[in-house]
Amino acid sequence: MTSNENMKVAQCLFARWGKELLADSRIHGLLEALREKVAASGRVARKLGLVAACKHCEEEEGGSCCGAGIENRYTPHLLLINLLLGRTLPPDRRLSDSCYFLGTDGCTLTARHILCINYLCPNLQRSLTHENLVRLQATTGEEMETVFRLHEAVKQFLVEGEHDH
Repeated sequence: MTSNENMKVAQCLFARWGKELLADSRIHGLLEALREKVAASGRVARKLGLVAACKHCEEEEGGSCCGAGIENRYTPHLLLINLLLGRTLPPDRRLSDSCYFLGTDGCTLTARHILCINYLCPNLQRSLTHENLVRLQATTGEEMETVFRLHEAVKQFLVEGEHDH
């Protein structure tokens, strides 16, 4: 499916199941945990200068990390998680050669695809000391694990919900 189709499915799932998902204690706990892990990853990335470096690359060097097509990796379930986190899906792409979800201040999503969380271009890899790379990987690893656990919990909830109704 295309990103537009995935967004439509996510919005339909949110309209049908959003309140119930948010009321589920396990899902709610994982959403809160993800908020914390995303914030922690963001703090580390800012401290290490990665946010500024990525912004400079995108704006001044024609960045490629958030290229067009990356958005197709986002499943309806992952987009649904973003809706549960209070994010809105953008109505259209800001730049034709960039990811649909790339906004003026980086990614417009909170729950990102594992590739987006984990990827470091060779320039960034070279700029980090071993200790800082380990620190970053530990923090983003916790974020990725929480995204995975939440993604699986949402899918399980929806499957069980369909069987109950």
